[in-house]
Amino acid sequence: MLTMPEINSIKVLRNDKSLSVNEIARIHNINWRTAKKYADHEQIPNEKTTVKKGMMYEEKWGQIVIDWLLEDQKLKKKSRRKNNQLFSSLQEMGFPGSYRTVCNFIQEWREGRDNSEEEKFDKNYERLIHPPAEAQLDFGLMEAVKEGKYIDVHCLVMTLPFSNDAYAVPLPGENQECLFYGMKKMFKQLGGVPRKIRIDNMKTAVVKPRGRGNETEFTNEFMQFANFYGFEPQACNPYSGHEKGNVENKVGYIRYNFITPAPVIKDLQHLTELLEKHLIADRDRLHYEKHCTIHELVEEENQYLLAFPEEDYPVFKEKKAQANKYGEIVIDKVKVYVPQGYNYSQLTLITYWDSFKVISPHGEILLEDFRPYMQRGRKIPWDSILKSWLTKPRVVDYSRHAAYLPGRIAEYIKVTNHDIRKERMKWLLSLLSTHEMSEINEHFYELVAKQSMELQEPKDHPYDIDWAKYDLLQKFTNMAGEAQ
Repeated sequence: MLTMPEINSIKVLRNDKSLSVNEIARIHNINWRTAKKYADHEQIPNEKTTVKKGMMYEEKWGQIVIDWLLEDQKLKKKSRRKNNQLFSSLQEMGFPGSYRTVCNFIQEWREGRDNSEEEKFDKNYERLIHPPAEAQLDFGLMEAVKEGKYIDVHCLVMTLPFSNDAYAVPLPGENQECLFYGMKKMFKQLGGVPRKIRIDNMKTAVVKPRGRGNETEFTNEFMQFANFYGFEPQACNPYSGHEKGNVENKVGYIRYNFITPAPVIKDLQHLTELLEKHLIADRDRLHYEKHCTIHELVEEENQYLLAFPEEDYPVFKEKKAQANKYGEIVIDKVKVYVPQGYNYSQLTLITYWDSFKVISPHGEILLEDFRPYMQRGRKIPWDSILKSWLTKPRVVDYSRHAAYLPGRIAEYIKVTNHDIRKERMKWLLSLLSTHEMSEINEHFYELVAKQSMELQEPKDHPYDIDWAKYDLLQKFTNMAGEAQ
């Protein structure tokens, strides 16, 4: 088939230059009939209808499969034949094709058809329009480093799709106390309460998800919380995360832009302040559709928010507990010892998002402490990290894990001489077989002194460092930071 420039050239040679068909065929090196076709006939576009070809469409096999499928539609789903069963039946009738041919034909036939021909529905998604003061809420699992260990952070994220604004509160879990505390914290950051909040079917808020003819059934505690603040809760349909797609995307946006690599934090309040600072700065960027900043849209949206109630909503959960003969009760799936706990037949356990207290029947507080999940953490795999650094000692200065080293050990490793750096990392590796990194940092002076004595090193050896001066310098640096 000739290209359009070639066809145009043939037309010009024939109509404007008055050349013969033979001359045109010689110039373009094409067959005489081809030159005649394009020189003397008009090329008018025609509508084309695609006709399926192949044994499934041109022979009896396709109609046989369609008849079987129509028969099976009248049966319950578990009684219908699978593709491989249909293929086996066709083979018994002498079908010469492959299993893939049958599967492709069945897939094409089913497209656009529902189980019931009378109950067809449009599967297209609706493009949603979000009015002001409507929010979406979801948890996202993230990671941080605290006291030399990785901790899992359950970050509660709330977005306002109208302005694309976001708020995030890191929490130790996804229980009801954490949910309510996080929502209160975000309402305070927002300066008001959204009129509607859309959530997924989280167990802390939903007893029974929406089904055929049934509305969502929320927990009593969540409905009480919603009534107090005045917002209308909305739950997504089961397996329909796209119904809160704005917050789904924002969870990933926060994770990859503000909390990757895992930041070093003092506590969850420290991480809350870091995220709030990042999200406030993020409002200066343009909205992806409305060609104005998110900050401007937030100011417009604030006038539609609900006002705070006059009283504060207390977030806690109270339940009865009974200690075993060892005086232990279970909190967050961990056995916790309660002094004199076995002396009473029944105890009252009050849990907050971060702490708990155990009360005797006489009102005496027997135990008050942080919840066990506040102390959870995962070790940083220093063995594999140091072994990787040994092969490339220069990478230590740029590694994402370098920020997680305790101060003394970081200063000890980050020397300009790479040979000394490698020796010191080998020494740390040998210690890690019997010590934790935190333990090495705590007894660092003694361990270094012991190593120097074993090696009988001279005093001017680069291993000999006056660590007291370093600690003093670090103390002044911390004081200056606090003064600011």
